Amino acid sequence: MQTVANTLAGHRSIRQFKPDEVPQTTIDEVLQEAIAGTSSSGNLNSYSLIVTRDPARKQRLYELHGEQEFVLQAPLVITFCADWYRTRQWLKLRGARDNFNNFLGYQVAANEAMLISQSVTLGFEARGYGICYMGTTLQAMGQIADYLGLPETCLPITTIAVGVPDEQPERRERLPMRAYVHDEVYQKPSAAELDDLYRAREESGWQRYMSMPRLKAMCEEGGITSLAQMYTSPYKYDPEAYAATSQQVLETLRGRGFLPNRLAPEQTQE
Repeated sequence: MQTVANTLAGHRSIRQFKPDEVPQTTIDEVLQEAIAGTSSSGNLNSYSLIVTRDPARKQRLYELHGEQEFVLQAPLVITFCADWYRTRQWLKLRGARDNFNNFLGYQVAANEAMLISQSVTLGFEARGYGICYMGTTLQAMGQIADYLGLPETCLPITTIAVGVPDEQPERRERLPMRAYVHDEVYQKPSAAELDDLYRAREESGWQRYMSMPRLKAMCEEGGITSLAQMYTSPYKYDPEAYAATSQQVLETLRGRGFLPNRLAPEQTQE
C-alpha cells in the first residue's frame, strides 16, 4: 500500500490493461474504505455504484462509451451515479416530505458521486491498479441510465475502468500552481500572465499531437496550428457538439425527475 502522496504522484490515466482479474476481496475493501472515508452532505450518501465485470455487459458499455478499446480490456468497470432514489423511498416509507427531486438535489448528488469516485480511484491506485475516467458518461447519460436500470432521480455521472496496467505512460503536465491557487479572492490573469502560464503546456502539448501521425494529419487537414485551436476544433471539444450535448443532459435531467418539465423563466412568460 502506498501513501496518499505517492499515489497522487504516481497517477496516470491507463488505457491498456492486462487480463488479470481484480479479486472480489480487493473490490470489497476498496469500496468499503471509500464509502466509510468520503465526506457526504448530511451523511445521506447520495450516490450508488454499479460494478460491471460480465464481458457481455461490458460490451454494451463499450458501445455506449464511444467504443474505447480499454473498456473491453479492463476486467472491471464502475459507474458512479447521483442517486436520491434510495433516500426518497426511505423518506416516503417514514412519512416524511419528499425532497431532492430538484436541480439542487442533482448538484449535491453529482458532487458526491465525483467525491466517492476519487476515493475509489485512490484506493485502487494505492494497491497498484490502474484506472481511466470516462467523460463519455455524460454524453451517453440517458442511454447508460436505461441500460443499467437506474430509477428516477438516479443518473450516471462518471465511470472508471480498473485493472492491472499494461503500459507506463508519461505523467501529463499541469500548469504552474499559481494558475490554480488564488489568495483570498480570484486573481484574473493578464494576457502576459496567460502567455507565461500556458507557454510550456502549449509547446509540450503541441509536440505530443504532432508526434501522432493521425492527429498531425487531422490538424493539417483542418488548418489547426496551435493547441488552443485543437481544443475547440471539431476533432476534440467542438463547441457545437458541446451545446447539443448540454441540451441532451438538460432533457435527461427533466426526464429523470431532477428538473421541472419547463424552466422557471419560461413559466413566467406570456
